[in-house]
Order: sequence, then C-alpha cells, then structure tokens
Amino acid sequence: MQIAIVGLGKMGGNMVKRLLGGGHQVVAYDRDPAAVERAASAGAVGAVSLADTVTKLSATPGPRTVWVMVPSGKATDDSIAELFDLLKAKDIVIDGGNSNYKDSIRHSEELAKKEIRFLDAGTSGGIWGLEVGYCLMLGGDKSAFDHVLPALTTLAPKDGLGYFGKAGAGHYAKMVHNGIEYAMMQSYAEGFELLKATDYDYDLAKLADVWNRGSVVRSWLLELAGRAFKNDPGLTHLKGYVEDSGEGRWTVNEGVARAVPVPTIAAALFARFTSRQENSFAMRVIAALRNEFGGHAVKKA
Repeated sequence: MQIAIVGLGKMGGNMVKRLLGGGHQVVAYDRDPAAVERAASAGAVGAVSLADTVTKLSATPGPRTVWVMVPSGKATDDSIAELFDLLKAKDIVIDGGNSNYKDSIRHSEELAKKEIRFLDAGTSGGIWGLEVGYCLMLGGDKSAFDHVLPALTTLAPKDGLGYFGKAGAGHYAKMVHNGIEYAMMQSYAEGFELLKATDYDYDLAKLADVWNRGSVVRSWLLELAGRAFKNDPGLTHLKGYVEDSGEGRWTVNEGVARAVPVPTIAAALFARFTSRQENSFAMRVIAALRNEFGGHAVKKA
C-alpha cells in the first residue's frame, strides 16, 4: 500500500526503511531536508512540505494515509491541524508519537468533523524497530485499522500488534507500557548498584547474560543492560542524569485520578527527579536534622 511518514527521526526514519523493505510505497517528509534525502536514497518519495506530501499521495487512487511521527504536543497538534485542511473524507491520519491519550480523543473528534478517519498508534521498539519490528497498540476507527493492516503487519513482528477499541486506547496502552518500563528499569538499576557496592567484584555484563538464560527476571531490558556493561563496565562515560518523556508522569496522574495505586511506578518517576539534583537541599535538610537530634556527623561543603 501507499503511506506517508511525517517525521523522520530515529524511529520514523527506520519505519520508512522497514515499510520499503516490505514492498510498500512511502512518501517521506521532515522539516530537515537531510532526513528527507536519506529516506529518498532508501527508495522513498521525498516531499518538501505537508501539502506536497498529500499531493504525492494523491497520485494513487483511494483513501490517503498519513502517519505522523513527530514529538507530542504542539508539533503533533500543528501537523494534524494542517492535515485537516489538506485531506478529505475517508482519508486516514495515524498519530504514532507518544501523545497523551486525551489529545488523541480530541484529534479524533476534530478530524471526524470532515469524516477523516483517525488512529492512535502506541509505538514501541526504539532504534531496534528496524531490525526486530515495532510493537503497535492501536485505537480509533476500525475501518481505518483494517485498511492500513498491511503496513502495520510489515512494521510489527509476528503477533506484535493489536486493535484495542475507540480513540485513545492505543496511546493509553502505550502510556501504561512506559510506566511499567520506568519501574522495571529502576529495579534493575537498584539491583546492579547493590551488586557493584559489594567486594565481590562482579562482572555485571556476565551476570546479566546469566540471568537472561532461564531466570525469572530475564528480559530485553536486561539484555540491553548487559550490552551497556560490555561496552563500559563502570558506565564511566555517563552522567547520572535521567530525563522523563512525560508518560511516566501521565501514568502516575491517571493512578491518582482513578484511585489506582501505582507506588512502584511513582517511586521510579521520583527517582528520575532525584537524578537531576546535585547536592540536594532535601538531603542536606536530612543531614542537618540527623546532626541536630542525634549529633550524627555531617560532611561540610
């Protein structure tokens, strides 16, 4: 089938290559001309704007499909608003970025005013998606899902995609997926820090490999941890500063809104905040209190 990919970053660019490898026709657009050139050199039809993207899709009869793969928030809002003016009834817009599910509901309702069909696609796979495929969680218009299923099947590994209902369902699933991911990574991080603190001089890369052979804690994240330790056993080239994409916050907020306890995910999120503090004031308060009530030693700045 023919499909446009708008946003050719680390995931979008590789999605173009995977689709081309599956025999699909791809129109590729990004604000960065160099990214469009790379996609064109791989076999895609390059576009210079969203309007040009839609024009080049129009060369093939039938509904046009545009997959938006840009940062969530304003960039996605602006892209979908422009596509609203460019597309017509029965055309399809897919939001594959990490959008808030509430934004996806709003986009679906706005596009429906012109009978443009919408899908929200929670997309997981990162830079490895080109090789192993992308896990896809879809919500939105079922007829649109059925129409784009050939492209979805190419992008996903076997049994790695699913349709979960009305608009927002795909991005809600991806939000919770990322919340779980936060907690899993935090657990591995704490365990490996404890191992490193002992006097046993563990080979952490070797231990990660051993755990991945039959252990109940085996996972792809653990494989990636092993790779990182092989490349730099002490992770000395990294600073202990961790950003959050926003989806961890949304997951915790949903837990509060729905009175569902998510203490492990919340703790993992707050641990990321801690990573951004140097000489934390809160920790200095604790040191001062320990000194005041118990005369415990403190380290002077």
